[in-house]
Amino acid sequence: MRVSTYPLVDAGEAAALVLEHTPILGSEMRPLADCAGRVLAEDLIAPAALPADPVSAVDGFAVRAADAGRTLRILGESAAGRPYAGEVAAGTAARILTGGVVPDGADCVVMFEDVTAAGESVTVPAALQPGSNFHAAGADVRAGERLIASGSALGPAEIGLAAAVGMPELRVGRRPRIALLSTGDELVEVGRTPGRGQITDSNRWALLAALREAGAEVNLLGIAPDRPDELRELVTRALQDADVLVTSGGVSVGTHDLVKPLLESLGTVHVGRVKLKPGKPFTFATLGAGKVAFGLPGFPVSSLVTFEVFVRPALRKMQGLAQLQRPRLAVRLGFDARAVGDRTEYHRVTLHREGRDLVAQTTGSQSSSRLMSLAGAHALVRVPPGDQGMERGSFSEALILSLP
Repeated sequence: MRVSTYPLVDAGEAAALVLEHTPILGSEMRPLADCAGRVLAEDLIAPAALPADPVSAVDGFAVRAADAGRTLRILGESAAGRPYAGEVAAGTAARILTGGVVPDGADCVVMFEDVTAAGESVTVPAALQPGSNFHAAGADVRAGERLIASGSALGPAEIGLAAAVGMPELRVGRRPRIALLSTGDELVEVGRTPGRGQITDSNRWALLAALREAGAEVNLLGIAPDRPDELRELVTRALQDADVLVTSGGVSVGTHDLVKPLLESLGTVHVGRVKLKPGKPFTFATLGAGKVAFGLPGFPVSSLVTFEVFVRPALRKMQGLAQLQRPRLAVRLGFDARAVGDRTEYHRVTLHREGRDLVAQTTGSQSSSRLMSLAGAHALVRVPPGDQGMERGSFSEALILSLP
């Protein structure tokens, strides 16, 4: 074992250092079909009003409110995509279907069920209100209006809005390219039977899912051996195409923990140890040319918790997202919690509602090797360092992973 030369950094300070040294990757134009889940890189401005013309919200008759109570001559019909070309003058009406353009001269639409029709005439109610039962031009969107702000995630509604205003492509943030590897001679691939002293590599697959959920493109590098030259060759080759290196394992101080020395030789290590449980050996480095590296601990829970606290916000910054962090809510503890010494602890919990409060219940043993403590967890509850702890019934900030 070696003695670490890296100071223990407060978890909040470490998170700020990561974001400070994480670049935004830039943008690219992409077809609208490829933009779901991407980040808008420039404000989306409406080139024209929506709707472009006043359109009926109901099936009925387009009339003049001044003709209330009269029997009117029906001139023709306005349907969606087939507008009536004439003008509704005094004493006349035009049959209109939902989505049809309101003809010139008409200032309201009367529903079919509110009129009395006879042949080519229709009698309308005695009271009519101008502007009723149709959408005015520009009622949904005004020309020049900002529809979606830069830094917004593009979901189904945003994609539909871009299509509605005629945008076949959008400028979006570039997705970070990740080189992902596991380290350790003790690891075997999923599907193989571990030998004595070996374990199945689960971290790579858990991190692959987490990285993709965060919007990254991932290149799986497999399992790196505990041999410095082979590890260096694998990493340097992968970094030719990658923006980010993510490793799991090999960041402690054992003689076979080779990631920190490698990152030291390739760039600058800004964080080498964190006052965090689980996740003390977390490592962050910049490698030049805008590339960064995250060395995550080998224990499965430590790996995923440090990903949530440090890596995910950095990946969101790289893509240009305005909102980097997961939601945080105050929750009431349904258990007694105590951190270890001077380290902040993220306790895995499930949530349920009692009255107005969200109540957090522990997922059981919080061992950093027990992945079951995260499976099904709704949140990570922050337990501050110190001997005082937090009693059942007290409130704490929770980083929300999902809601029940």
